[in-house]
Amino acid sequence: MIELIGVSKSFGKAEVLKGISSTFEPGKVNLIIGKSGSGKTVLIKSTVGLIVPSAGQILYNGEDFISMDSEGKKRIRRELGMLFQGNALFDSKTVEENVMFPLDMFTHMSLSDKKDRVNEVLKRVNLFNANHKLPSEISGGMQKRVGIARAIVMTPKYLFCDEPNSGLDPQTSIVIDELIKELTIEYNMTTVVNTHDMNTVIANGDKILFLHQGVKHWEGNNETLFETDNKELMDFIFASQFLKEARNARLALKNK
Repeated sequence: MIELIGVSKSFGKAEVLKGISSTFEPGKVNLIIGKSGSGKTVLIKSTVGLIVPSAGQILYNGEDFISMDSEGKKRIRRELGMLFQGNALFDSKTVEENVMFPLDMFTHMSLSDKKDRVNEVLKRVNLFNANHKLPSEISGGMQKRVGIARAIVMTPKYLFCDEPNSGLDPQTSIVIDELIKELTIEYNMTTVVNTHDMNTVIANGDKILFLHQGVKHWEGNNETLFETDNKELMDFIFASQFLKEARNARLALKNK
């Protein structure tokens, strides 16, 4: 479990995060949503240690990540998997080499064992016969699955995904959402996803944290989402007529 306690971050006079407190639970897809500039990216970067908060605590299973020494932080980072928005694959490395990279960096496994593990996770994300292809030779959806395979190759306790559906068509986005959900349950990971994709919110919102202007404005899940009377959240999620109609239909059924 990850616990945020009063996390704040300022850049000069600009206060981007204002005392955020929340928990991200294992076996669940925990979503951070909000408009551009709401603080989502700063919060997720603070949680993984890419940004140091100005105040507050970030606890990994009760241990304060911010105040840890360098060895403690290295230990936690070995338990983190990251899926970046742009995939962040090495263009000059093959699919196999990309997925193997964390094993090269953090383990002393034999080459044979590393290849076995790579093949295992590539099979798990439904990528076959792609080991020796370059990223430029596969589709965007396949590249995303390579990124997921690399993120889970170390069997992480925590998985962070930054806009996992960015640049994908709707059908491929559904496949990626389902894969992230399946892996979260299978590995019992604490998965944290930064997204503004409402399909992801509806499908995978086990826990939803809504930020508005650096403040936690609402917290709930995809069941309670449609019952909210939070104006800022309603303006954000019900921007489309389709979602407004879906909410009204849901409320009508509940009131019968």
